[in-house]
Amino acid sequence: MNQLKKIRWKQRFINFEKSYKTLNKYISQPINTEIERAGIIQLFEIAFELSWKLMKDYLEVLGFSVKSPRETIKQAYQFGLIDDGHIWIDALTDRNLTVHTYDEKLAKKMTEDIVQIYFPELKKLYEKLVKEL
Repeated sequence: MNQLKKIRWKQRFINFEKSYKTLNKYISQPINTEIERAGIIQLFEIAFELSWKLMKDYLEVLGFSVKSPRETIKQAYQFGLIDDGHIWIDALTDRNLTVHTYDEKLAKKMTEDIVQIYFPELKKLYEKLVKEL
């Protein structure tokens, strides 16, 4: 069973890595239009969703039992997998908001937060876990 969990987190990492690299490719480009903002937000939503599921799978290999994104983030912070649990909880809240709401002002703010706050946290997670492979 534990061997299957190890395989699962590594497979999840591969999917996360693809989404992370795609977001990384476009995040440093100018983001001026509505379609560019929508694209960055969508790429972030995918990368974020895979990131918390990756953390969940990784923590399960270590023997932790977590179910929800919020519970996973809290445990990942306590374990030291992520550095700032508050930023991750804010990212979760914002991701949930953008999935259900579209507002130009919100999209601009969210894009800024992705670039300046949330993406650097995804990068730290990526860099930490890529070493585990």
